[in-house]
Amino acid sequence: MDETTPSANLNPLQRFGRDVKQVRLARKLTQKRLGQAAGYSEAYVSRVEAGKLLPRPSDKFAKGCDTAFGTANLFADMLRRIDEGDHPSWFTPYLNLERKASRVLDYSANLVIGILQTEDYAEAVFRGYFSKEEAEAIEGKVATRLSRREVFEGEAPPYLWAILNEACLRTAVGGAEVMSGQLEYLLTAAASPHVTLQVLPFSAGVPTSSPEPFTVLRFPDSPTVLYTETRVGGRMHDSPQTVAAALDDYDLLRASALSPDRSKALIKTLAKEYRT
Repeated sequence: MDETTPSANLNPLQRFGRDVKQVRLARKLTQKRLGQAAGYSEAYVSRVEAGKLLPRPSDKFAKGCDTAFGTANLFADMLRRIDEGDHPSWFTPYLNLERKASRVLDYSANLVIGILQTEDYAEAVFRGYFSKEEAEAIEGKVATRLSRREVFEGEAPPYLWAILNEACLRTAVGGAEVMSGQLEYLLTAAASPHVTLQVLPFSAGVPTSSPEPFTVLRFPDSPTVLYTETRVGGRMHDSPQTVAAALDDYDLLRASALSPDRSKALIKTLAKEYRT
């Protein structure tokens, strides 16, 4: 990243990196010293400042910068605004709740749930949705989507139960190579003790519950919430009756879906087909 590059031509991660570098130099700190203070390597700091760290710098790094620089929550808040800025405003409430959830129950009808998307898959999705956007804007959206995985790196990660309609696996988003990588990543994710993956096969026929995608978020000390999304935006629902109906639908989907082992076997088969 050239120091003379106008701010308007930088994506959010590049602007974040530029600001880290400017404050670091003002505090007369080396990259190595900042890395030590934040708990990261010199190479990590270098990649952050170059705007090349994907999916994005960690929350821990941003907080470490604030501590080292004496900038209160400046960089932590900056990182949060990057997350919020690359999502539509109606999706931000969901993201805030997803980070706090202890259990995530998701049914995806056409596309793999965002939190399990690979970089290439997410990029292909956003290029399809936002075909007129600049490349930098797409990169920012991709980085923000990938950052959702960080919830699995905490001390108490949520338990994710994801049911994918077979259409998610057969819709060739980005082409065969992208799909092969995406399916391989699903298999890797499914090996985690915090993730259960099922496929609702075409052979199951018409879903016996709602055919639309939806997500249920459960919390240790708060009421369960349902999230639904349409063409015009997303909506949170906390009515006990609405949430209960969604949980009933989810039970029916689980009963109709392949077992986790059979689901993984199907994903392996399809991944091999994409590779060949």
